[in-house]
Amino acid sequence: MTGDAQARRRDPAAEGYPDDEYVEPVSAAEAARAALRQLVELTGREPSVTTSLEATEDGWLVGVEVVEARRIPDSTDLLGLYEVELDIEGSLLGYRRVRRYQRGKGEVG
Repeated sequence: MTGDAQARRRDPAAEGYPDDEYVEPVSAAEAARAALRQLVELTGREPSVTTSLEATEDGWLVGVEVVEARRIPDSTDLLGLYEVELDIEGSLLGYRRVRRYQRGKGEVG
């Protein structure tokens, strides 16, 4: 979606834009919460933290770290980093695991 199209989508007063098609975009905080909630519902895994949040042309891309396997000590837990794609309303478009690693051996820097 181009910048002009996105502006029309967000501005119900834009010329030629039907009021019944206006979509109120979710805020960044709402997008982060929606990504966590929907990922938990689909995977059944415990979220650890939101690692990134990026506005895209069509919505949001949220990075979420989840605990995939608990271990003792917890510094050896197995974690997964997921990218969750949401539309402008906060509805799930898709998700994928992009990385899997041991808690104590994550990337530095």
